[in-house]
Amino acid sequence: MSEMNEYTPELFELIDDEGNKKNFELIDAAELDGEQYFAMVPAIEDDDFLNADCDLIFLKTIEENGEEILASIDDDDEFDRVSAFFLERMQEAFDES
Repeated sequence: MSEMNEYTPELFELIDDEGNKKNFELIDAAELDGEQYFAMVPAIEDDDFLNADCDLIFLKTIEENGEEILASIDDDDEFDRVSAFFLERMQEAFDES
């Protein structure tokens, strides 16, 4: 296989409010209005990727105890603005290919 065809996803292990760990693949990242945001999908960890749950999630960087962490976007208006931004970028990228 050619090296040009190899793909190595950027994975993040995230922990939810209940302490459950799950891997997510970074799809896109961008800065909007001085905040850093990320679009991710659950990492596919088995061969049944065609039937895998691929819900797109949006997170932002916040500072907690002096460290930057990824957090959910709780404000509805902020979430709508961020999700619209990423979905438009993804549509543009899809249209170009």
